Order: sequence, then structure tokens, then C-alpha cells
Amino acid sequence: MQFSESWLRTMVNPNMTSNELAHMLTMSGLEVEEVEPVAPPFSNVVVAEVREIAKHPNADRLNVCQVDAGTGTLLNIVCGAPNVRAGMKVVCALAGAVLPPGEDGKPFEIKVGALRGVESQGMLCSVKELKLSDEQGGLMDLPSDAPIGQNFRDYYQLNDLKFTIKLTPNKADCLSVLGVAREVSALTGTPLKMPTYQAVAATIADVLPVTVSAPDLCGRFSGRIIRGLNARASTPDWMKQRLERSGQRPISALVDISNYVMLELGRPTHVFDLDKIHGGLNVRWGKKDESLKLLNGNTVAVDEWIGVIADEQQIESLAGIMGGDATAVSLDTQDIYLEAAFWYPNAIQGRARRFNFSTDAAHRFERGVDFATTVEHIERITALIVEICGQKDKTAVGPIDDHIVNLPKRDPVSVRTARAVKVIGVPLTDAQIADIFTRLALPFTQKDGVFSVTPPSYRFDIEIEEDLIEEIARVYGFENIPALPPVATNAMRIRPESTRSLFTIRRQLADADYQEVVNFSFVEQAWEADFAGNSNPIKLLNPIASQMSVMRSSMIGNLIANVRYNLNRKVSRIRLFEIGAVYLRNNIEQDGPLSVAGYDQPKHAAAIAYGPIVEEQWGMDSRNVDYFDVKADLEALFAPKMLTFAKVEHPALHPGRSAHVLLDGKVIGFIGELHPRWQQKYDLPLAPVLFEVEASSLQQVNVPSYREISKFPAVTRDLALVVKHTVSMQDLMDVFVAEKKMNPICNILQVVVLFDEYRGKGLESDEKSLAFRCTLQDTQLTLQDDLVDAAMAALVVAAGAKHGAKLRA
Repeated sequence: MQFSESWLRTMVNPNMTSNELAHMLTMSGLEVEEVEPVAPPFSNVVVAEVREIAKHPNADRLNVCQVDAGTGTLLNIVCGAPNVRAGMKVVCALAGAVLPPGEDGKPFEIKVGALRGVESQGMLCSVKELKLSDEQGGLMDLPSDAPIGQNFRDYYQLNDLKFTIKLTPNKADCLSVLGVAREVSALTGTPLKMPTYQAVAATIADVLPVTVSAPDLCGRFSGRIIRGLNARASTPDWMKQRLERSGQRPISALVDISNYVMLELGRPTHVFDLDKIHGGLNVRWGKKDESLKLLNGNTVAVDEWIGVIADEQQIESLAGIMGGDATAVSLDTQDIYLEAAFWYPNAIQGRARRFNFSTDAAHRFERGVDFATTVEHIERITALIVEICGQKDKTAVGPIDDHIVNLPKRDPVSVRTARAVKVIGVPLTDAQIADIFTRLALPFTQKDGVFSVTPPSYRFDIEIEEDLIEEIARVYGFENIPALPPVATNAMRIRPESTRSLFTIRRQLADADYQEVVNFSFVEQAWEADFAGNSNPIKLLNPIASQMSVMRSSMIGNLIANVRYNLNRKVSRIRLFEIGAVYLRNNIEQDGPLSVAGYDQPKHAAAIAYGPIVEEQWGMDSRNVDYFDVKADLEALFAPKMLTFAKVEHPALHPGRSAHVLLDGKVIGFIGELHPRWQQKYDLPLAPVLFEVEASSLQQVNVPSYREISKFPAVTRDLALVVKHTVSMQDLMDVFVAEKKMNPICNILQVVVLFDEYRGKGLESDEKSLAFRCTLQDTQLTLQDDLVDAAMAALVVAAGAKHGAKLRA
């Protein structure tokens, strides 16, 4: 919301400086983002009148003007503007004036000098030269009553300031100068001066037939016919000035008046060209396959979700959003239909975003606009239209046709003084609260420390007790609430030793040389298909961007995008991780404090490595990261728990270089190299290696427990087994672990490590040899060869029985 300070002060003028006003608004919840002057600084510029004009003797395009600037004598000024004329009131920079900087960034000083042999004692200025606009329309043509000699900054109110307020969605009542003035009046106690106008009496009985067929869309529809207007009339300078300082570009008188009243009172209205309406109007929901060409030139398709205003032949307007091109007013318009309506916020919300644009009207209606003042606001616009565009003996005004269909119920909201005191932390009295509600113009009744407040028709943000407590705190002043230490006793809650925090996991990944990234949970739909094989992702109703239209069920897409981002900036070695939520469908999930029915939102930990294993250095040969490097990082993350890995076909990963990650036999994630198809599609010169696991599995750790350290020497034996190619190393390791648990003889087995794989001479073409180094040790005695041999033989027998393994000769 942007407006000029001078406009605000016409409605409420507190005795405070601009900075104090801005600070007060910010502390009351209306954050003032910016306060800036409406014009750059310049000096010694006045209102003047051109008395005489003569052609320059030495230049065809220059004129020599005799100018009265209120100095007592006429000034001789050379001017090349095409619109200069005798009797014209202009802006004159006197000798010694300093104008805003030009393209070189330096202030422009006006001096007495000769132009083509003729002395010039000043300069006549355009709006561009004063940096008031970028338009190049010649000299500023001031009204004939502009006082000669007056400082132009004072005459044009250029010492004014523009306030830009960042409003929270609940403060729709402040989307107008009147709304902000109400707040200032309540906060300071300064009387509020409502805009005044004289209601225009109806002079004809013409009424446009209107039917409201959708009471859940439109609760009230008011309108009137006005005939015989001059649409070519100029918008008054004071109105143009206020519009421009509110961020609106003046267009034409009828459009400007509508925009002005929207900014003044917060009421979006629409002006139809009456001659372009076929029959009457019908306010209804759209129908499938209907379309409308809008004022912005776009043609949009509507359906049953979009509210419209239609005549007997076609749609004329998107309800509460934007008018149609077919009934737009033009400079040739003579008869109009003026409309003001109350649209239910939930019937407007999200509709403009669906069409990828936003309008001032939709911004206000989807938050809530006063439903009780449609008639008064039409009277205000009518008065301005008749004043500016009216023609004597031609303009005729019809009666206001007011259709009250389905207005919102305003149920009283109760607030307890004791509750307000407890929440705000200030010993407020009933009298103080009553005064605050009175200043806010909130009707209330009071009984035994309980206030029953009926929200006004322009306040859609008051529904529960906490809303009223917020109003009390705002007007009381957040700065007046003392900062006190807490009085409750605090106790440190001990985290279970078997659980570690996500912060600890982040720190461990950072220690492993990964850098954390934080990504949106909204992703491209193509990522879900490519990286998760998810053809039915959870879609957003109102995505913030087309490429962020679904919720992620995997983090791979985000990490690949991060890698590409870094590669495009010449970063060759990339190691990233993220811990965050993914979103899965789950029909048995119920609503709860931290859950949503039908959906799971578990947290996952994912990491990706790309490029060299280490930064280039003299002490180590350069090589690219591979599957086993990342696997080692993952195992270290879970240590001392032991992970197992099983081959898997994953849509995102290389078919032969990917695996499920299992913990205690349960699949908790996956690890692998990116599929060559996606490596090519996403323009990656190398294949990154990544993993993604459940964060909850990482958080659960074993409590450290005492285990006796053996005093006796360990024995090392090598075991080479010949197996088929289809038998993996993990299959044999699983056999060894199971045998250690099941067979008492093998209880002395402590560590098994694969140290060699052989294929070739001496073996069949479908065979391979896997060599393991086994460490055996007992805590009670020194191992004898017969016991060690028995244990090793038991391992061979178990491997042979399970996978057909045999000792290599």
C-alpha cells in the first residue's frame, strides 16, 4: 500500500513528524517499508508566466520569451520547447537554480548565458528536467490560476513524502488511505475527518436489470446508470498527483476516478460502457468452455470455479478481479453503468493467481471489503464523475439499484480482561480496554470483565478472542509492554542417550566434508517422474511458480539442481547434503498435531558427491569420487551400527551401481551412481554418487556398553572361496555373521574383511574367487590350532551349504 503523507493528513493530522508517524505505524503492525520524497531536491524554481514570444534571430527552433517570474522585471529566456506560447503559466528555473542531476550524475546549475548570441536569464522546465516524470511532452503547462512567483515546490506540494506500507494479509481494512487514517486516529486520539461529498440526486428513472444467481459469490450488488458524460474531460491535477504518488498511472478521467476512490476508501469498483451491454447483467459462476478477453489484452478460459458478470450474450467481467475488454470505457463513451459489489473473499481467493496475474481489486476482495457501504461509495464516485465529466443540461443520473442478497453475519466476539492481561503481560483495566475499543470504533458491550465486540463491516480479521487481544496490544503499544524475565521455573529436559539430534547428524556430515543446502520442498513434476518414478505426486493448488508445482517425495532432484548450479559457476568439486521433509501419500494416516490425514511427512537425510575425491594437491593422485567413497561416508555416519547393502533397480540410479541400504534387515534408503540417462538429460559431465536415508534411523543409536577386552593374542587366517558370479560378497558376509551367532565354535570370530577378488585362469568362466581375512580371538584363553581350524571349517561348510562355495585350491 503506497500513499502520500499529505493525502493522509487531509483525513487525520496528528502533531508528529513524518519519522514519528512512520515509526508509530510500524510499531502498531503496519510496517512502513519505505519513506521517500515525491521529487528529487532542486532549488530556486518558481511559477512564472510567458508574456511575449519572439523568434530567435539566429535559430529556427528557438524562441526568445519575456517571462514574468515575480522578480519585478521581465526575464529574457531562450526556449526551444514546441508548446511554449504567450500567456502560458510555466515552471521557471531562475539564475542560480540547482536542478536534479542529469545522466552524468552531477547537479545542473542554471547560469545567465548566451544561446546563439541572445542572453538567457533562466530556463523554462519540463517534467523530465525536474525528474518528476520520464515523459517528454514539452514544458509543464500549469493552471491559469497558478500564482506567479510562488516557489514551485510549495505550489506543487513537492516537499511531500511517499509512504510504502507492508501489510499483513489480515489487515485488509488498511488497504486505503481512509483505513490507515482510522488507525492513526485510534493510535493518537486525533479526530478523523471523513471525505465529504454531496450526494447526486437521480434525474432519470433508468435502471439496468441485474440478477444475482450466485449468492455464495456475491452478497451485495449495487449500481446506477449515468448518461451524457464527457469521457474526454481531463483528470484534475490534484487527483493525478495523488494517483501518481500512490503508484497509479493516470489513464483517463473515468478510470482515474474509479482508481482514486479505490485508494481513498478501499472500494474497488467497475465502470461499464452502457451502450456495449446487451440486455441486463447476471452475476453467476462461470461455465466450462467460456472465455473472456480482459482489459489487459489476455483472453482467459473460465469454468465453474470462476465468478463472472455476464450479459445476455457474453461474459463482461471476471467477478472481483478484472473487467472485460468488450465493455471497457473509452474516450468516446457517453453512457456508463457504475458498479460496486461485495464479493465473498473465499470466492475470489486464488482466482487471479490461476491466470498468472494480480490486480488491485483481487488483492482487496480476496481479503475482504466493506459490505455495508456500496451505496455510499457509489455516491462518492458519482459526485466525482459528475463534477469532472458532467455536461450541463446533458448529464443525467439514474437511481442506485441495490441488490442485497447474502450479507455475512457479524457474530459478537468475546474477550476477557483477565485473559488479555495474561497474554499481553500488562495489568490492563476494563476502562483501558473500553477506551481502546472506542478509539478503534469497535461496537461493544461490557459485563463483569468480559467485552462482547461486534466486528464492523470492514473488519474481516476479528473472529476469535485472540484477534481482539491483538488489537488491544497494538493500540496499547508494543513499546509500552515491559521486557521482564520469565517467572516460571525452568528445567533442562535430558535427551535420551539413545537418540541424537538432527544437528548432530548435520555436524557429522559437515565433518565428512559435505556442505549443507536448504531447498524448497516444492519441485518440478518432471523431477518426481525422473528421480522417484512417481507418476502421481502431491500437487499444489496454488504453486508459487510453474516449476514448483508438486511436493517432493525424494531429495535427489534438488541435489542434482544444486550440482548443476555450482557447475555453471565453474565449481568442479561438489559435496552437498540436505536434511528435510519429503511428502508421501498414506491413506491410513490420520489428522493429528503434527500430521495430515492421507499424507506422510518423514524427514530424510541425503548427500551427493561430484568430481575429484579431494582438492588438487601434490601428495595424492587426482581421481573422481566413486560409489565406495560415498558408501564409506554413509557407513561412518551410522557407525558403530553395521549396514548391509542389497542390489536394487532404482529409477534414478545406475542399474549396476546402486543398492538398497539396510539396517537390521530393514530398508532405510538407497545409495548409488546417477543413471546415465539422467546424467545426459541434466548435462552433467560426470556421474555424481548420492545416497538418501531415513533421518529417524540415523537418530537412533546404541547406548555404549562395557565389553571386556581380551588379554590374549589374536589369530589371523585367510579364506579363499570360489563361488558363482551371481553370489555377492555381502551374501558370504551374511553367512559368516549368522554362523557366528548360531554356532558356538565360531563365536571367536571377531573381524572378517574382503581383501581380494580373482577371476581368470584356473577358474570356470562363471566363477570368481573371494579372499577374506579373518581375525579370531577369545577373551578367556589363547587359541589353539585345532579350535581355529574347526571354526574356519565351519565357515566353509556354511558357505558351501548356502551358496555352493568351495575352498580355492
